[in-house]
Formats: sequence, C-alpha cells, structure tokens
Amino acid sequence: MTGHDHSHSQHAHDHDDRWKHDGVRVIPGNQLDTNVPSTAGMDRAAAINFARVGAQKLWAGTVSIKPDAKTGAHHHGHLESVIYVVKGKARMRWGESLQFTAEAGPGDFIFVPPYVPHQEINASRDEVLECVLVRSDGEAVAINLDIEPVEKPETVLWIDPVHRDPNEKK
Repeated sequence: MTGHDHSHSQHAHDHDDRWKHDGVRVIPGNQLDTNVPSTAGMDRAAAINFARVGAQKLWAGTVSIKPDAKTGAHHHGHLESVIYVVKGKARMRWGESLQFTAEAGPGDFIFVPPYVPHQEINASRDEVLECVLVRSDGEAVAINLDIEPVEKPETVLWIDPVHRDPNEKK
C-alpha cells in the first residue's frame, strides 16, 4: 500500500493537540505586561505581542492617562496605530509642532499613520482616559520627541463623503 493512511484516529488526535497550545489565546485583563515602552504621563500595558503570544504582525494593549494629564510628544516609527477610546475624552495633537488637534470619546477610533509626531491628552479634569491600542507590528515602538508645541492648535474635523463639515453651506 502506498501513501499515508488517513483512517486511523491517532492522526486526528495529533492534529487536535497541535491547536491546543498554538491556537486561540485569551489574555486576561489582569495579566497584562506593564514592562513596555511608555511616554511620560501614561501607563501602557501589553496584551498581544511576539513575546507573549508569538504575534508576528500586531501589538495590542491598553493605555491609561490620568485626569488632566498628557503624554510627551512621540511617534511610533514605521508602525500604524489604532486607538479605541473605552472611557473618558481623548484629545490628540499632531504635526511637526503639534499644531493640529481633534477629540474622541467612548466608542471612537483614532488612526495614527507611521512617523506622525503626536501627543495624547486626557481632556477631562476628573476622569481617567482608558484606551485600547493596536499597532502593526509584534513589538511596541515609542520614540519620544523634543517638540515645542504651538500655543493654539488648529481643530481638524473628520470630513469624508459621510461626515460633512458642519460649517459647510448646504
């Protein structure tokens, strides 16, 4: 007889065991890794990365920013970042002099392209800002920058075919 016999149960058993420890992973919220690069004014914690679960293309975790606090200016190198606001009010500043600003609340997503200098700010004086972060690599990258921010940044609204400028005449 040539070829492999697929009828025996040992093959199925081996296949099932392979996924047991190399399949889906659940990382409890109280077991996040706080030993990750951070910027002043924030506490980051890793849930998903290469070291913890073998992630090759993603880093995911959380960030908490105390009331009325802000991070230093920084960027994340070649990585794309997504921030999902869980609780509180986020104010983002970005640009070479942090000259642009926008705000996001619970349920909002924020996209930060590679190399964009930015700063996260907790816009609330009495509520912690809690967010989920996802980046496009298995390791965290945070490069702190020495930027002198403009005094009054320009507010930028999300405008696309669905979201129109509220000041635009109909």
